[in-house]
This record gives sequence, structure tokens and C-alpha cells, in this order.
Amino acid sequence: MRPSPVPATAGVYGWHFDQPPHPDLDAGRLLYVGIAPRHMTNRTSTQNLRKRVRYHYRGNAAGSTLRFTLGCLLGLELRRVGSGKRMTFGETGEATLSQWMAENARVCWIERNEPWNLESELISQFDLPLNLDQNRHNAFHSRLKELRARARQRARDLPISS
Repeated sequence: MRPSPVPATAGVYGWHFDQPPHPDLDAGRLLYVGIAPRHMTNRTSTQNLRKRVRYHYRGNAAGSTLRFTLGCLLGLELRRVGSGKRMTFGETGEATLSQWMAENARVCWIERNEPWNLESELISQFDLPLNLDQNRHNAFHSRLKELRARARQRARDLPISS
């Protein structure tokens, strides 16, 4: 694996984009925050900042709400894969998204032992249009939620992709 400047610790990460994924969003400003690990009362997470950031850059929409959101905003076709329960943008769509992110996405982070506290603060105090959880007050929330729901429904109407 290639070396990464992102630490393998707990924390909050933030995403901004040189070219925004939607015309109503501004370039170069913070649009989304996430945490690693998630807050879990009943088990221990193995996630850390490095793993989450790497997955957002190179994973797929089934495991990354950020990739799912970006793909929907960029108009990629969501498809059911495998057993039909998981949804991704398929091999070509995910590769297109990864390339778009490599060219446009920028990530920053701050190390925190209990990142969920800072995440809640940031979502309540800043305009973070790509966050859905805890963010109903955001002006972009209902549009993004609807766009994602339409993509899921279209995927359900299509045959399972190989």
C-alpha cells in the first residue's frame, strides 16, 4: 500500500472540492464532514481516519455515503450488484468517480478521541450541504435526500448488474 499522510487514529475529516459536484454548491469550501470510528456503544470499531479516507477515495458507493452522494450529484447510474442488496455505480462508474475525486476532492482532518462530539458541533454550526445525518436544517438537505432516493429507486427498477 502507498504511504499516506492521513494518520491511523480517531478523528474528524472534512471534504472540499476544487470543482463542486453540483452547480448549486461552491468550489473550494467545506461541504462534508465524517468521523472515524463511528460511535458504537456495543462493540469496538476498527476504523480510523486513514482507513475511512482511503475508502472514500477508492471504495464504492455501498460502503461510503460520500461516494454515494457524489455519484448521484454527478449523474452516475446506480446499480444493484451481487445478490441485489448492495448498490454501487458499477466498475466503470466507480472508476469514473474515483478519477473525479482524484482530480477535484481535497480532504483535511483533525485527530480526536471521541470524534462524534466534534462532528455534531460542526454539522450544527456550519453549512455542510452533503451531510444528511443531523442536518435537516440545511437548505440542500431535502434536494439531496430526494436525489439519492430517486437513484435508489431507479437502481431497483433495473436488473442486477454483474
